Amino acid sequence: MNYILGINAFHGDSSACILNDGVLISAAEEERFRRIKHWAGFPSESIKWCLTEAGISLDKVQHVAINQNLKVNIFKKIIFVLSNSPSFKMLQERFQNKRKRLGIKDYLLKEFPDSEFKGSVHSIEHHSAHLSSAFHASPFHEAVAVSIDGFGDFASSAWGVGKGIKINVKNHIYFPHSLGIFYQALTQFLGFHNYGDEYKVMGLAPYGKPIYIEQMRKIVKIKSNGTFELNLDYFRHHREKISYNWEEGSPNVGTLFSSKLEQLLGVHGQKIRF
Repeated sequence: MNYILGINAFHGDSSACILNDGVLISAAEEERFRRIKHWAGFPSESIKWCLTEAGISLDKVQHVAINQNLKVNIFKKIIFVLSNSPSFKMLQERFQNKRKRLGIKDYLLKEFPDSEFKGSVHSIEHHSAHLSSAFHASPFHEAVAVSIDGFGDFASSAWGVGKGIKINVKNHIYFPHSLGIFYQALTQFLGFHNYGDEYKVMGLAPYGKPIYIEQMRKIVKIKSNGTFELNLDYFRHHREKISYNWEEGSPNVGTLFSSKLEQLLGVHGQKIRF
């Protein structure tokens, strides 16, 4: 019996799952137990529930997989810092947040003092985890897989080809360009400030008219090779300290858009027409 515990920690919608010999046994999001929407932190209650559903204790788990690998794209990070000189407070906060993900065994020891974890911890590159969750759960033997996110492991998007049990990742789009950040910034601009409010904008979209297409094309630029980049004049996340809260509660993200976005679209939350 080969048990794998999968963990999404220190981010919105923290969660856990358990697989036995490749078969999903149990899965849960922490918000179901904490009663806080999109709860972020270490999903201890989800892990406990999954273990109970699987009928095992933590010492029966051979592998733990977490959806981030701090070692990937390290040179991309260094080049960005040297080229852009972001604020010290921004770098300090991001470093402190990443450090939390280094001590998974310590968190397990704290939450399960009576059950020793003797297995291995595997750090999975963020977008590879996304691609796998789509392709390996699909009925297809071969398919194109795409991940479009906010950010994870210094990348916002990835795509590749899945075949059999393997996924060949072709390329990434790296920080600071992100359709997730674009979506979240515009959602904030419209007056929806809670984490996850993008679904409200998505629901309202069919009732609107595409009268801001030219402005959108100034914000997101489609490149000749089919990829994209943001016009960073309209954003703050790449150069300033943005307030983030990813621990023990509802996620909170500070204002992502700059004053230039208001100059382009109107006063924040007031002059947008539907």
